[in-house]
Parts: sequence; structure tokens; C-alpha cells
Amino acid sequence: MITTSLQHFCNRVVAAGTLGLEDVRELNRDVLPDGLTCREEADMLFGLDRAMPEADEAFGEWLVASVVDFAVWGERPTGHIDADTAHWLAASLACGRGPTATGARIAVEVVREAETSHAALITFALKANRTRAGAEDEAIISYAVAA
Repeated sequence: MITTSLQHFCNRVVAAGTLGLEDVRELNRDVLPDGLTCREEADMLFGLDRAMPEADEAFGEWLVASVVDFAVWGERPTGHIDADTAHWLAASLACGRGPTATGARIAVEVVREAETSHAALITFALKANRTRAGAEDEAIISYAVAA
């Protein structure tokens, strides 16, 4: 269940159009002091990540660490990413359009941290990072051609 404070935080940040270091500190200290407690909170923050592409990099770092902690050590079976968790993460991070850079990092770090991971998440992480690497290469090539 999403808390009112998380909903308020996300609404305020999106309305302001900026997500800075102080916002990340507030999120960690006041809004989610115990970390993520349910998938819905993670999903809301995945949406915030999509809505705020220019967020302070501290948000991405915090989100990666929080999702790894929740998915690997908070979900059952502890330390293992089962089919249900793998499919949830892949679907939520992809959001029908493919993951953000932070989403791709989340997938890789969850696989890296877990003792075992379902093949669906491993495949998603590999594909997401291959796609991200291709997009970065294309951006570099486009920049070089334009210059």
C-alpha cells in the first residue's frame, strides 16, 4: 500500500519539475525511512524515475539500492528472485517502452546481489543493458556526425 506521504512527495516533486539531493534525503529520512515495504511503492518510484529524467544522480543511486534491498532481501524467498518477482520487476521496469538507465541498472544489480535469479530477470537485464549501450553508442555517433 502506498503511503500518503509517498504520494504527496511524488506529486510535489513532479509539480516542481526537479528532484534534487535534498529531495532524495527527505525521501530516505522522512518518507521511506524503513526503505521500500511493497511493490506498489517501488512501482510509484519507477514512475517518478521516468517522469524526472533530469533527477539528481543521488536519486538513481538511492532507488537502485532500495530496490535491490527490497527485491533480494525483503521478498520471499530471501536472497532468491523467483518467477513472480522476476516477472514483476521486468514488467515494471520496462513499462511497455523499455527501462530507463536506472531501471537497467536495477535489473543488473538485483541479479548480481541475489543468490539465484529466475531466467526472466537475467534475460531482461542482459537485453536492457545491451539496448542502453546501443542507445548510448547511437547518441555518441549522432553527436560526432553533427560536430
